[in-house]
Amino acid sequence: MAETIFAPLAFALFIIAITWPLQRLLQARMARLVAVAITTAAIIIVIVAFAMLLAWAAGRVGQFIVNDAARLQALYGSLTSWLEGHGVELAGLWASYFRGDQLLRLAQEVTTRLNTALSFLIVVFIYVLLGLLEVDDACARLRAWRQGSLGTVLLTGGANAATKLRHYMLVRTQMSAITGLLVCMFAWLAGLPLALEWGVIAFALNFIPFIGPFIATMFPTVFAVAQFASWPAAVAIFACLNVIQFVVGSYLEPRFVGNALSISPFIVLFSVFFWTFLWGLPGAFIGVPIVIVLLSLCEVHSSTHWIADLFGAPPLRGHGTQD
Repeated sequence: MAETIFAPLAFALFIIAITWPLQRLLQARMARLVAVAITTAAIIIVIVAFAMLLAWAAGRVGQFIVNDAARLQALYGSLTSWLEGHGVELAGLWASYFRGDQLLRLAQEVTTRLNTALSFLIVVFIYVLLGLLEVDDACARLRAWRQGSLGTVLLTGGANAATKLRHYMLVRTQMSAITGLLVCMFAWLAGLPLALEWGVIAFALNFIPFIGPFIATMFPTVFAVAQFASWPAAVAIFACLNVIQFVVGSYLEPRFVGNALSISPFIVLFSVFFWTFLWGLPGAFIGVPIVIVLLSLCEVHSSTHWIADLFGAPPLRGHGTQD
């Protein structure tokens, strides 16, 4: 119910944690307002560049589908005939989805979502602007906190969480780039059109744990079914793409991350689906960073350290751990 308030706040705090070193470096050399303006401009440039890259890849795929519409229509006709010969009726099903009122409702929904996304970004940037201006003051208030240990927990835990979030995004970007490169190379070797575009889409979607790689795998597979008209080829492409995702996600990434960001896979999966259920696609992205922050705060206080031990980094081998 409070998504419109707390989701932008969570993203703003995440962005502040990521960009604070740049802001601190700039405001040591110039006025704070000028430093905030430069930092915010850098954030906007990165987000716009990322969005334009993804839009370019999606647009290229859509253009290819439009240009190849005749062959795809023939393939759809043969598939429909085969399914109807086996008792599966598709004509009535698709007709219910492609009525005029349904298409109008779909267009209205897309427009509403775009307006919502724009409003979301505006609120996030307002939070970021105000937050960057108040980081130093907030730290000073926490250092002067006299009522219990809450100030120390928030100050130390927040600093640790920010460091881990920056490490998380650095590793996530590196792994996404490697995944995109491997997907692009495999699509090119497999003869799948738009190899570069599939690599870009895999790079972008890999920032969303579990859900993103699955979608990035399904899109080229469905496209391969239409392109090659061969189920064995599509299954082989699907299997190879999943091997790429598995090797990068389960073998390379843990070695880059190390124990500093080691989190129980169960908690990662739960956080992704839980926050997706609450906030949709933005929740899928921000779910793991929220867990990183919560575990970092739990590490600081003695009464909650057991939570970080249970769901965070595994104990080192050979130190007398008991079952």
